[in-house]
Amino acid sequence: MMSLQIGQKAPTFEVEAVTQNGEFETVSLSDYQGKWTVLFFYPLDFTFVCPTEIQGFNKHYEQFQELNAEILGASTDSLYSHKVWTEDGLGKLKFPLISDYTKELSRDYGVLVPEKGFALRGTFIIDPEGVLRSVVVNDESVGRSVDETLRTLQALQTGKNTPCEWAPGEATL
Repeated sequence: MMSLQIGQKAPTFEVEAVTQNGEFETVSLSDYQGKWTVLFFYPLDFTFVCPTEIQGFNKHYEQFQELNAEILGASTDSLYSHKVWTEDGLGKLKFPLISDYTKELSRDYGVLVPEKGFALRGTFIIDPEGVLRSVVVNDESVGRSVDETLRTLQALQTGKNTPCEWAPGEATL
């Protein structure tokens, strides 16, 4: 397992994804150079908590875009599973869903649960230069807060120290 550290380059990748158009395409971290990237892992398609998170990121997609940020979702499911799920239940997404079928990406980002074969709920914020700036990992049963991810991105973009419970528009330290 790779040990990720804030301030270091994020692990690069070139992987297959189901895009916003429902097509299979290769995406890489370098595609997002010059933009902030929010990469989030979730355990499995067709489960209970995962769709709430994916739909949450989808709902707030434009807010991330306004902050020069792109969103990438990832799980160890196949491209075909992603495609069927988006067509028959999850709905149209505004960002790609990565298939980490080989589990290499989940392993590189330190969220793979080998004995279960899927990733924990990991959220990674990567700056425009490819540097890892935030990591949050939750157990499979606990959904993340998209609002907190958005707030963390906004705090990082100030380039300053932000106090506990800081919100955009408030004073920095």
